[in-house]
Amino acid sequence: MFSHVTLGSNDIAASKAFYDAALGTLGVPEGKIDERGRLIYTHDGGRLLITKPVNGEAAACGNGHTLGLLAASPDMVEAWHAAGLANGGTTAEDPPGIRHATEGRVLYLAYLRDPAGNKLCAFHKMSG
Repeated sequence: MFSHVTLGSNDIAASKAFYDAALGTLGVPEGKIDERGRLIYTHDGGRLLITKPVNGEAAACGNGHTLGLLAASPDMVEAWHAAGLANGGTTAEDPPGIRHATEGRVLYLAYLRDPAGNKLCAFHKMSG
């Protein structure tokens, strides 16, 4: 459904350290900084861009926004969470673990905020 997602950052170097570590646990290659100073991750046909806002104003996270990332296992969710915390992220919501969703689905989730405050979720569907 999505071709790419763009998130704002006021500190691209801090974002690179965080995302290289956290996304690396999900099998995503290290991000590259392009000629415009944007940090770009490409994986499985999708792209994640981290950039300073083009209008020159400070980046700000959206209240109510969450970017969900697929993980192949609960262990990957745990590794993602630990790598994010070790690289400038902060925990958000409940600790990593099982959540029971609608329609009998069982999910294994973890939430973090990146160094710019953007909310992220690593997600593994266990059943349903």
